[in-house]
Amino acid sequence: MPTGVFEVDLVRRIVDIAPVARLGQRDEHGLPQTLPFVFARVGPALWSPIDGKPKKNTHLSRLTWIAKYPEVCVLIDHYDDDWERLWWLKLYGRAEAFHVEHREWDQALAALSRKYPQYAVTPILAGDPTMIRIEWDRWQSWAAGGESAAWSWLEQTSNALQN
Repeated sequence: MPTGVFEVDLVRRIVDIAPVARLGQRDEHGLPQTLPFVFARVGPALWSPIDGKPKKNTHLSRLTWIAKYPEVCVLIDHYDDDWERLWWLKLYGRAEAFHVEHREWDQALAALSRKYPQYAVTPILAGDPTMIRIEWDRWQSWAAGGESAAWSWLEQTSNALQN
């Protein structure tokens, strides 16, 4: 059940336009970890590719962690020097890695390609094609200036992307 100040329409619109979020998960020892990640929404889930950006290792720890502890938290936030414009959104759900096609696989690839023009030059999938799917079931949000702060950010960001 949603909590906080953001209505479902605002949550979906933030998720659709936010360029990056932080993935909170537990590592192999159960300790908290956070990593920035890119994503696109398809229906009730976020999809994030293991893409062609440079990686420290060929096997990513986040995949091991998800296999052991699939419960995750996604943080999308906005900072501004005007603290009345601060807000954050946390999505809680379960993550799963897919190495083979899922019924949303093609939609996810198309959504990621639309959202990130960088994938025109960086491979959207690298090595063994893998994507992480996060289906959230609840969220929590906060905004210093109320929901209008997030709507204002959304409008500004949308306008900037169109120009």
